Amino acid sequence: MDILSNLTLWGGGWTGWIIPFLFGLSVVVFFHELGHFLIARWCGVRVITFSVGFGPELVGFNDRHGTRWKISAVPLGGYVKFFGDENAASVPDEAVIANMSEAERRESFFHQPVVNRAAIVAAGPIANFILAIVIFAAIFAVFGRQTTTARVDAVQPDSPAATAGLKPGDIVLAIDGTTIESFSDMQRIVSAGAGRAMEFRIDRGGTPMSLTATPALQQGKDNFGNRFCHAVLGVSRSMTPSDVKTEHVDPLSAVWLGIKETWFIIDRTFGYIGGLFAGRECADQLGGPIRIAQISGQVATMGFMPVLHLAAMLSVSIGLLNLFPVPLLDGGHLLFYGIEATRGRPLSARAQEIGFRIGFAIVVMLMIFTVFNDTIQLLPRLWSS
Repeated sequence: MDILSNLTLWGGGWTGWIIPFLFGLSVVVFFHELGHFLIARWCGVRVITFSVGFGPELVGFNDRHGTRWKISAVPLGGYVKFFGDENAASVPDEAVIANMSEAERRESFFHQPVVNRAAIVAAGPIANFILAIVIFAAIFAVFGRQTTTARVDAVQPDSPAATAGLKPGDIVLAIDGTTIESFSDMQRIVSAGAGRAMEFRIDRGGTPMSLTATPALQQGKDNFGNRFCHAVLGVSRSMTPSDVKTEHVDPLSAVWLGIKETWFIIDRTFGYIGGLFAGRECADQLGGPIRIAQISGQVATMGFMPVLHLAAMLSVSIGLLNLFPVPLLDGGHLLFYGIEATRGRPLSARAQEIGFRIGFAIVVMLMIFTVFNDTIQLLPRLWSS
């Protein structure tokens, strides 16, 4: 069977990937750009374009303020273009700015006080975090919170858990001083601790004990056959009815759980990046649009709610990525504004241009690397289908 045929059959076909991927990404991009848009309007900045996607316009309309709202042909991002911008990256158009009247300057993004510009730029990632919190909170409010007691059901031979002395029936109470309320709590802490000795406080038949275990980095596969690296202890959870429960969550608690879930993704992302530099994480876990599309299609087979959950995770990731201090991203703009606030004047146009070029190079290299990772993981599965 040739590769083209496999692309149609594997995972429900390309449409099985593309539709859930575009839905999730478009929602995330829309709210990100909406954050920029709303704060810009609040600051009195004229918004020329609000685009979901890049490239040629597919469909659009003008609102009563003159903003062109549109969907563009390349659905891998979006932008808000302000009055005085040369392009979608908010690079100032020097020729237009030089000939602005006083009234036009008041509507220009470039002429806003630095605090206003910083607020407008930061509003995009913040909107992503708020969207994630809302989605997670809605899921908790509707479906409740299922928890499993952190009781060890079985211990794999020669595993870190076996070496540490964990036994079936042990209940994990705390790890490195952090209270454990469920088996999922234990998994999350362990997943970020590859190669690091951890102190486990356990309950063994009513007797409190302390053990030290060092999770090991291990490659595995999920239910869809995707390879991933994760830190493991080598224990399985107890699924007896007395250890599994679903808790009703009131709206206020749901919001708090949504905040905690969002913070966990942020914290785990920084932990992963730190683990990469320390050699405790696998670099091939960095994925790009191909892998996101693949996972979106796979998750879609489980229902609409898992797709929303994935969209929330994607929203956090995009919000966090945009805050990295790389010129061309929101974080790069914030870096420039921080320098401007410190110096009392902005960087020169030449310095900013060099910064944007460096940022563009970094973004392109990251995209090439992630697409390479995606391709390396994708091709063997296509050939074997």
